[in-house]
Amino acid sequence: MNKRRPISSPVPRNDGPPRWASRLLEWYCKPSLFEDLQGDLLEYFERNVESKGMIRAKLIYIVDVLKFFRLYTVQKPQILKRMNQFYIFGNYVKTSVRSMARNRLFTTINVVGLAVSMSVGLLIIAFVSDLFSYDNFHENKDRTYRLIAKDLRSNGSVMELATTSVKAGVNIREEVPEIENLTIMRRGFDRDVQVADKVIQVGGFWADESFMDVFSFKLLKGNPGTALKEVNSLVLTETTARKLFDDTDVVGRIVKLDTASYQVTGVLEDIPKLSHIRFEALASFATVAAEEPDMDGGFYNWENIYMSHTYMTVKEGSDLAAIQEKLDKISETENAALEGRTIDLFLQPIDEIAVGHHYTNETGSTMNIIALWILIGLGAVVIISACFNYTNLSIARALRRSKEVGIRKVVGASKGQVVAQFLTESVLISLLALVISFGLFLVLKRQFLSLHSFLSNLVSLDLSFNVVLAFAAFAIVTGIVAGLLPAIFFAKIRSLAVLKGASAILSSKRLGLRRGLIVVQYVFSLIFITTTLIGYVQYKGMLSYDLGFSTSNIVNIRLQNNKPEIVEARMAALPEVEQISKSAMVTSLGSTWGTQAKYQEDSGFVWQNGINEQYLPLHRHTLLAGRNFEAKAQSAAETEVIVNEKLLARFNIAQDNVAEAVAEVLTIEGKRLAIIGVVKDFHYETLEDPIEPTVLRYESQPGGYLNVKVNTTDLSATIASLELAWDEIDPVHPMDAKFYDEQIEQAYSQFSVMLKVIGFLAFLAVCIASMGLFGMVVFATETRLKEISIRKVLGAGEGSLIYLLGRGFLWLLGIATAIALPVTYLFFDQVVLAQFAFHAPIGFTELFGGVAVVLVIAFLMIVSQTMKAAGTNPAQILRNE
Repeated sequence: MNKRRPISSPVPRNDGPPRWASRLLEWYCKPSLFEDLQGDLLEYFERNVESKGMIRAKLIYIVDVLKFFRLYTVQKPQILKRMNQFYIFGNYVKTSVRSMARNRLFTTINVVGLAVSMSVGLLIIAFVSDLFSYDNFHENKDRTYRLIAKDLRSNGSVMELATTSVKAGVNIREEVPEIENLTIMRRGFDRDVQVADKVIQVGGFWADESFMDVFSFKLLKGNPGTALKEVNSLVLTETTARKLFDDTDVVGRIVKLDTASYQVTGVLEDIPKLSHIRFEALASFATVAAEEPDMDGGFYNWENIYMSHTYMTVKEGSDLAAIQEKLDKISETENAALEGRTIDLFLQPIDEIAVGHHYTNETGSTMNIIALWILIGLGAVVIISACFNYTNLSIARALRRSKEVGIRKVVGASKGQVVAQFLTESVLISLLALVISFGLFLVLKRQFLSLHSFLSNLVSLDLSFNVVLAFAAFAIVTGIVAGLLPAIFFAKIRSLAVLKGASAILSSKRLGLRRGLIVVQYVFSLIFITTTLIGYVQYKGMLSYDLGFSTSNIVNIRLQNNKPEIVEARMAALPEVEQISKSAMVTSLGSTWGTQAKYQEDSGFVWQNGINEQYLPLHRHTLLAGRNFEAKAQSAAETEVIVNEKLLARFNIAQDNVAEAVAEVLTIEGKRLAIIGVVKDFHYETLEDPIEPTVLRYESQPGGYLNVKVNTTDLSATIASLELAWDEIDPVHPMDAKFYDEQIEQAYSQFSVMLKVIGFLAFLAVCIASMGLFGMVVFATETRLKEISIRKVLGAGEGSLIYLLGRGFLWLLGIATAIALPVTYLFFDQVVLAQFAFHAPIGFTELFGGVAVVLVIAFLMIVSQTMKAAGTNPAQILRNE
């Protein structure tokens, strides 16, 4: 007797049924029937092979496959499944639109709240997109690094710089084989360029011939390999070339820089906005290097770390740790010759420059990564607050929507379908809000960029395809976040609970969630508004802080390489001018100039400024001992110095009697300078920094600034008079002059920008939270109309009704206040103001002012709705009872 092969055993390819017929069966048969039907057909096929032969068995198999093509065996086509899904989704959309139309007030509150908050989100998305797009046009961006320096002094002060010494770059070229290309750039190329009678001021860098190898700036005209090789070579950008020649085909043309002639050897495409290096022209590094041929001179000195930038591309696959070890070895060798100072070198990826740690001597605007995360966090808080509104109002409407959900579940809707329904509704509201928020974004964009030149220089906020996609994705995510809790809440409602009424649906746990969301919203709102008030008071305090000298009615005019005596003589002829002094720099603005000083065997770092004999009386510095400088010829040797109290304390000079410090000698830059006067401590730096040892050195004609004391009540007219006088002296350069008080305000302008941003967010947060509270008050009033009517019939007055409806909300605001104020106070006291060595104390008014504003808004909303409810006729409300 022949044994039959098990069905599960594979049939040999030549002896099995036709493969195309088996595939046809698999294609049309329902998955639930396929396995059994195929097994039966294979069993019949094997019997027919044994009894009727292979050919007839195959024919019978084909006929059976075609015979079973019936309605009960055929699966639905995929397109019908998809059409069914589209139909279900369309039903979700239709139901959502009807629900939104029926509840216009709540829909409006949600749409407006989300639109306002999302406009901030769109602004942040565009801002972040710009920041992380910096320098993307460089081909070797992932292998390009900037060399940074950390300057550590013996007194513990640390300065982190984006600049390094020229010698550092030269040593790396010779001693680090992992470097593929390296370029050195020098700051300070700000020159007047002349062609015939046309003179324009041009800013840029001295750059060596490897500049084009490291960076991917597009050279339109000229040879990238030789454009910056020869002495007195000049590369212009398109815009600069047109300003000078009204053309860009200018390679080989000659221009004058001061008294020297330069040849134009290249024209670059205009520098992209999102480049951390920006310039109008590049001059060959060989030109400035030729002036200092001695490798041991100041130009190549290891300590000369303030003027040169070094960039490099590393070879593919290089070990950065090994490169750092070589940099450490170079630093160790060079630092051995230094006294009381070490300079260490590090690599910084080029994509961490625009967004990252800020270094001294940056080539452009940068955004601190911590500040960026704070900005993103603040925007997220506003958006989450609007999402809380949606959650609160959706759950508050649970009694009305629960019947809808209960019916859906009775007719067979699953939890997933209920969740999909409510998420569809929330996403639709979010997409509707996106349309409105985009219009708000276009308005906010202009206002945001106009807050400060720092922002307009940093980003452009232009729209791209990727940014638009991010906007759409952001709207969908916001809709999902806003609708997720309500969707889950409604999905958990049981049909039986609907019949039991509101108490079975709105449990204490769910009411607690709603109350908790209201508290969180108002915690955020109070933190924002209190932060704004405290910050504003502190900012105004900084502007009016006693700096230790007078800044009133002083105009600081930058000399821009003009002869100080000529400018002084012309300005002194103006009737508004009372007094004029000269200084190398303007103090208390954040700019610094320091050097090493030595007293006996003790040496330390000190700040310094070059001044003439008119400086101290014009700025009303208090002279505690000794005398002021006396007028000297410019060629006279420097022998005297004036110091502040802090310097005496630092070097332990005449601690008991400052007069004893007079005639003591300091050694500064190899010069022995006698102390002739001691001034009262003043703020050389900003209020963020403590007062440090400072020396005032005499210069009869310092080439930095003219300090002009004016006596006028019309400040704008005075500036106009100064500009007319300046134009007579220098028709090429526009006058760079500002009132000292205005410069101090600009020194804290980033603090002002942050205040404006936080203040704007505070306004939005309070508005959004108030809209949510308004919706909750309206809903609470509507659901308690019968109770209010009964109480009115029993004699309740309007005051008692206001107390009845408002006490719960005011209690929640009280909890929010108890959380928000301590958090805000501690944040400012321990974090923000801890950054400032000098600041005003936090007062009661700014701490509780925000609370008063929020309470007044909440009280007005509660009173308005209660009065509206109290004005209804109880007979109309209770007639059906």
